[in-house]
Amino acid sequence: MEFIDLKEQYRALQPSIDARMKKVLDHGQYIMGPEVAELELKLAAYTGSKHCITCSSGTEALLMSMMALGIGPGDEVITTPFTFAATAEMIVLLGAKPVFVDIELDTCNIDVSLIEAKITPRTRAIMPVSLYGQVADMDEINAIAARHGNIPVIEDAAQSFGADYKGRKSCNLSTFGCTSFFPSKPLGCYGDGGAIFTNDDVLAKACREIRVHGQSARYVHTRVGLGGRMDTLQCAIVLAKLEQFEWEVGKRVEIGGLYNATLKKLGISAVSQKADRNSVFAQYTVLVDDRDMVQGRLKEAGIPTAVHYPIPLNLQPAYAQLCCADCTPKASQAARKVMSLPMHPYLDESTLARITSALASAVA
Repeated sequence: MEFIDLKEQYRALQPSIDARMKKVLDHGQYIMGPEVAELELKLAAYTGSKHCITCSSGTEALLMSMMALGIGPGDEVITTPFTFAATAEMIVLLGAKPVFVDIELDTCNIDVSLIEAKITPRTRAIMPVSLYGQVADMDEINAIAARHGNIPVIEDAAQSFGADYKGRKSCNLSTFGCTSFFPSKPLGCYGDGGAIFTNDDVLAKACREIRVHGQSARYVHTRVGLGGRMDTLQCAIVLAKLEQFEWEVGKRVEIGGLYNATLKKLGISAVSQKADRNSVFAQYTVLVDDRDMVQGRLKEAGIPTAVHYPIPLNLQPAYAQLCCADCTPKASQAARKVMSLPMHPYLDESTLARITSALASAVA
């Protein structure tokens, strides 16, 4: 059994993926080839954003967005500790300070009711994470940001591309939306890749220049930048996958619903989804006591699991000095209990029944 079955996905999409890759091999434009612009147009149209700037990873997308905003030493960025390290990592690399806000225990997304108390004169951005495929409460976050001088909001949407929030798409909900095309993401390539979305012409121009070492024209460096381009081959792969993406999103929602219904009957807690948004279930995550024991029993049954994430960032050695150890108790509680089950669009009902049956036995 696969935790995420990329091999089955390739078999389903092989003719389109192979044709797209061959076209790149034939024209030989491996850096900034025509597929890059094509993908950016299609992704912008999909989200409804004015601009899409592809880049080398979701991590670089966060970095480039903050660079475009001029964030640097002495600045603060409000975010969640319950996320992958890249979220805080990019803040620290710019010399700024991540300010951690605790989470909602039911969704594991940032608790918006706690954000306002963390805003100071040094706050330069708010960076919520749309975790497990479900968008954070972006309208309320944007409202808080507006009340405090229109603080820029950057949605870390590495796990939520394709999700809806009140009828709008993730990545087109704030100043910036940043996503990842890491292979295991809902829309993934076969290496690293990412994208930035914005409706601001000035910020989009800045990101495009930052992506190519700060160049406004060849060998004219108008700002400090980096090598942040997404390879043409990776763009070609995402273009092929985009053809079936809406079907895959539908299957993820369907499978997530089946998981929800079955586990509710079994009395097993799972990360909940809000009624005004749909999750793309980048992961399907349950909350269990004695997680090590449960994982061990599932492994014996041939069922892979994962933990996203076992240690909040404010308790990680690299970031512990930035926040008190006990200031995010819900994040710490979730970190002890969360466990992700197999989730992908090609998961059939018999396999899902096997997973849920084994889980019921393990927690009994």
